[in-house]
Amino acid sequence: MRALRLIAATVLSVATAAAARADDNEPAWRASALVHVPAGYVAGEAYRTDPAGLTGYLAVDRANSNDPKTPASVFAPRQVLVVKLTPDATRAVSAELKPRTDPARSNRDTTMSDPDSEESEYDKLQAELATKRDALPDGTEPCDLGGWSEDKDPKGLNVRAEPTVKARVLGTLPAPYRLKMGGSENTPDGGWLTEFRIIGFKDGWFLIEGAKPPGRDYEDDRKYPRNAPKPYAGRGWVAANKVGAAFANGSTRMGGLFQAPFVDAKWTPAKRALGGALDTDGGPKRILACSGHWGLVESHDGVRGWWRSLCSNQVTNCS
Repeated sequence: MRALRLIAATVLSVATAAAARADDNEPAWRASALVHVPAGYVAGEAYRTDPAGLTGYLAVDRANSNDPKTPASVFAPRQVLVVKLTPDATRAVSAELKPRTDPARSNRDTTMSDPDSEESEYDKLQAELATKRDALPDGTEPCDLGGWSEDKDPKGLNVRAEPTVKARVLGTLPAPYRLKMGGSENTPDGGWLTEFRIIGFKDGWFLIEGAKPPGRDYEDDRKYPRNAPKPYAGRGWVAANKVGAAFANGSTRMGGLFQAPFVDAKWTPAKRALGGALDTDGGPKRILACSGHWGLVESHDGVRGWWRSLCSNQVTNCS
């Protein structure tokens, strides 16, 4: 019993210390500013304080940003809560919601040695993706992520011409493939999954292209069976609930998910499938939507939010 009390005390101490560190990174005025956040918005980081102007800046995002029916867009204009502060800059006096013009700064709690430089690189990649919107079907959100088919139906996963079950089937992606090459194969127990690139999202469907024969990148190409199933490699739509992926290192805060696809949005801790804080070991329970290099996912402990960078590597993590 005494040992259990000691363990409980240790856990509580660690949690308290972590909470204290989080509070240390938070300006004093943020807590009092939360009452000024308009209905329908969620507060993120208090990312800037102007002591001379007695003004604070609080990142805010739509409350339904992590709803797969109304997912946020990394390309859309944002809002900021501009907070007037007391003379000692420790408490909020009033606040006003305004259009945001400054870029998001990277969260300080990251392994990156120069997080703001990393953020600038993602801004460039995002701008490049935005230029591709016109080349996609109307209403498609541009994305750039890796993924794979998790459909175990022996007939394979249908790839359709439009994001609806009524659309024409262009081809299929093979079910998990268990190849045999006289003992020299590397096939995992569940079989190789068919990988592809996710280039867009609309209404619960992912637009994909470039599907590869299952396991071919991981096996000896000289011995890979000629009669192995061949996926439809062109562009088409697949149902989001049939798609999986692995977490990759997106140069953001590990251990949880963001409420919106921005590094200064509200952040919530989340767990891996086998426990432990979320990181690049494993993948989400579900992928619900995407925007740019962000995926809206659900973790294995039921947290729904955004993670930047998903990959389709089935052999090692994407760190």
